[in-house]
Amino acid sequence: MQVEVCAFSLDSCRIAQDSGADRIELCGGAPEGGTTPSYGLIQAARELLVIELYVMIRPRGGDFLYTDLEFEVMQRDVRSARACEVDGLVFGLLRADGTVDEERTRELVELAHPLPVTFHRAFDMSRDPEEALEAVIRTGAKRILTSGQQASAEKGILLLEKLVKQAAGRIQIMAGAGVTPQNATRIAATGVQALHLTGKKVEPSPMTFRHPSLTMASVVPDEYERLGTDPALIRQLRLKVEI
Repeated sequence: MQVEVCAFSLDSCRIAQDSGADRIELCGGAPEGGTTPSYGLIQAARELLVIELYVMIRPRGGDFLYTDLEFEVMQRDVRSARACEVDGLVFGLLRADGTVDEERTRELVELAHPLPVTFHRAFDMSRDPEEALEAVIRTGAKRILTSGQQASAEKGILLLEKLVKQAAGRIQIMAGAGVTPQNATRIAATGVQALHLTGKKVEPSPMTFRHPSLTMASVVPDEYERLGTDPALIRQLRLKVEI
């Protein structure tokens, strides 16, 4: 069973690797659920990591219906990530009607070649998971990250089982969202080939001066907290699903 850790910093990459992760999904924009990380962070992560490094290609938070200009940015980011010699890319595009945007997704998959692609949880926002699965397979993507279209993978177990059976080895199904050492065994029993987690650990900022009446971003719950990775969670989950 592969264990993939979503990391938002170089320190989290290091912790995840040292704790037994098989692969890193490198992202920026934690409050937005993950966006394309900076070029500098990608370079530094590539120099640090010996495990697989996949990079998120997502120009903004919100929905997965992108404008022509946003799609152009995604193309540029794919080229930049490839130049850093990463191991794979992560993206997902939908149409306004909730179907997979096969044409544009395939275009990015071909641009990424020979790097493998994970179609991320845009899949969970699609209108018909069975239809979406076949569409993603047709794009040439190698893996789907999904919670079974529920708030957590544990709640989506029934659909995860169905997706694994439908995929029949044609594409890898990776379960993510709310994966913990406590539920990892149950989720793995669905037949998914990989588990995805953040292993989140919220740490206080080392700032001693804290401005009492000003914040820089309304989307950040607490500007004096930092999102890190808990090595104990990664190790515990690794032991639960070790095969």
